[in-house]
Amino acid sequence: MADRTVLEDEDVDIGGKADRAVVRDALGVGVAVGLSGFAFGVTSAGSGLTLLQTCALSLLVFTGASQFALVGALAAGGGPFTAAAGALFLGVRNAFYGLRLSQLLALPRAVRPFAAQWVIDETAAVALAQPTRRAARLGFVVTGLTLYLLWNLTTLLGALGAEAIGDTDAWGLDAAGPAVFLALLAPMLKTRTERAVAGLAVLLGLGLLPVLPAGVPVLLAALAAPAVLWADGRRRGRGDTR
Repeated sequence: MADRTVLEDEDVDIGGKADRAVVRDALGVGVAVGLSGFAFGVTSAGSGLTLLQTCALSLLVFTGASQFALVGALAAGGGPFTAAAGALFLGVRNAFYGLRLSQLLALPRAVRPFAAQWVIDETAAVALAQPTRRAARLGFVVTGLTLYLLWNLTTLLGALGAEAIGDTDAWGLDAAGPAVFLALLAPMLKTRTERAVAGLAVLLGLGLLPVLPAGVPVLLAALAAPAVLWADGRRRGRGDTR
């Protein structure tokens, strides 16, 4: 607690310099990721969703991976319940972010329901990277606001563009969503365990795709995480006995 107080006092003494650095980093993340909403708008329109449905997903759901999973499953012929289940599964991670951010940000109770809408990968990453509560709050707000506005604007533009060009498959734009998702995911795979989980998940998803309904392989691919962790635990256990 004492260290936190000292850091906060030092941050205030520095003046606006620290704040400018946080705002710069937060804007960079918000703009870079927010522009990928265009790919979601195109993908969603190509999967058969209307303009209103596409924009409503970005406004109300606002978690890119879950949105891509939902429209991707629908585009592959999956049922709405299966598609929603896959999207919900991916969105569960935001609840864990929320548990950590609630302690770090310590926002007033009246603000928390509104702030919860912005609890996603990018806002959590920026907030958790800051050394003080003041900086974490600033990073969270700037990233969330920038990303929310840009994501929804580019979603609208993407959906309108898809309607204008017609068949998105003919233009190859149906691959835009998965490409953006992989681009966001790849930098996060830093350890050998994380890369093993990702690799096994890909094998499960692709291997089960021809034999199971659309959306179901995504759910079963989640078994990659406990399988790799179990194997890693066994390996470490054998190493300890030696």
